[in-house]
Amino acid sequence: MKKIQYTLIIFLMLFSTKNIVAQKDTIAKQRKARKLLRQGNDLYKKQQFTDASVAYQKALGSNSNYDKATYNLGNALYQNKNFKEAIPQYELTAKTSTNKLTKAQAYHNIGNAMMESKNYQGAVDAFKNALRNNPKDDETRYNLAVAKKLLEKEQKQNKDDKNKDKNKDNKDKDKKDKDDKNKNNEDKNKDKNKDKNQEKDGKGDKDKDKNKDPKKDDKKNPQKPKPQKGKMTPQQIKQLLENLNNEEKKTQKKMNAKKAKGKKVKQEKDW
Repeated sequence: MKKIQYTLIIFLMLFSTKNIVAQKDTIAKQRKARKLLRQGNDLYKKQQFTDASVAYQKALGSNSNYDKATYNLGNALYQNKNFKEAIPQYELTAKTSTNKLTKAQAYHNIGNAMMESKNYQGAVDAFKNALRNNPKDDETRYNLAVAKKLLEKEQKQNKDDKNKDKNKDNKDKDKKDKDDKNKNNEDKNKDKNKDKNQEKDGKGDKDKDKNKDPKKDDKKNPQKPKPQKGKMTPQQIKQLLENLNNEEKKTQKKMNAKKAKGKKVKQEKDW
């Protein structure tokens, strides 16, 4: 029994020591993060935004849940005109912060970054979220009005461009239809003129034939009796009928074979 108690005491001591070390390590990291944050702030004041971004990122490396470092990193990226990279930092702050004013500031900055990226719909949504957290912010309200106006202008422009493209397509279609119609009319006129010319030539040939002396032509070119088309001998007719009869028998045989092949075999059930 004493042995078990002794083992338990040792285990608790080791566990406590481990916890103390972990706590000390966490405190050390937090201190380092705060130090790096201050360095970043000093660089930010000097408008050295790239170096400030690096300091804030290092601070987050020591303490990933450091909201201030996240927010400040967003500001440094924004000042460096890296608007798309700044937005996720602000979004993280807006999501994790419990302070409504901080949330409102984060959403406000998201709206500004969206405006710079010409994402006016996103800006409108962000400014609305900022006002939900801080309804008294007149600057956000003004920015919201501007974003709405730019969004309406963009939507109108898109609609006009769409209508312009549609009208262009209709014009092209009308032009094509007109060209096709003109072409068809030209072809018809050509065919009509061709028929007239052929008719004229035929008439001329007939007049020539009239002027000819038929007796003279008969003497020069005695015509041979032409064989009449379509006439068959009785023997050929008989052979054709026999061939047809044989073909019909073959076809019937094939049909019967197909029918037999398609039948299902019914299995007797054993119950």
